[in-house]
Amino acid sequence: MKLIIATNNQGKVREIKQMLEPLGYEPISLKDAGIEINVVEDGDTFEENAHLKAKAVYDICRCPVVADDSGLEVDFLDGAPGIYSARYAGENATDEQRIQKILDELDGVDTSMRTARFVCAMYCILDDETEYSVRGTLEGFIGEEPMGENGFGYDPIFMVDEDTSVAMLSAEEKNRISHRAAALKQLTDILSEEQGGN
Repeated sequence: MKLIIATNNQGKVREIKQMLEPLGYEPISLKDAGIEINVVEDGDTFEENAHLKAKAVYDICRCPVVADDSGLEVDFLDGAPGIYSARYAGENATDEQRIQKILDELDGVDTSMRTARFVCAMYCILDDETEYSVRGTLEGFIGEEPMGENGFGYDPIFMVDEDTSVAMLSAEEKNRISHRAAALKQLTDILSEEQGGN
């Protein structure tokens, strides 16, 4: 089944492809589908923003679409940056600038109070009658400094244990435990049932 991945974030495209292709799906990026669109993400939740993106692309292509909205929630910051994760340090900020802003805000905060989670809400539209929404999370805490060269976004400061950031994991390891993997697992289970029922 061909699925359009409704994002311009190449890191997300790569991760979703890696997880869907072994299951027999043919995920293609917006670029490969010849679709140029920037959806205004003005929802109040990850789920609302994922739906906005999926619907906008589906209305163009009229074919199966999967979209996600994901971000970082830091408990000490009352859940920030949350849905504003990509824009937390300004519209055109780099990953490094976003990371530094979080580290500055947590300066001096004890490890026990640096708990955080990555959240991924995924929305899939198969046709006019069939839509699904799923959510995955990865619990951890914010480290004192960036560690690791892999991944993207806040991965270098998101610690899965005392010594390991997400950016230190291989793609295979990350795809086993990530918030996106958790959401995708739910979605692929649903899609497998959907295909089995047809």
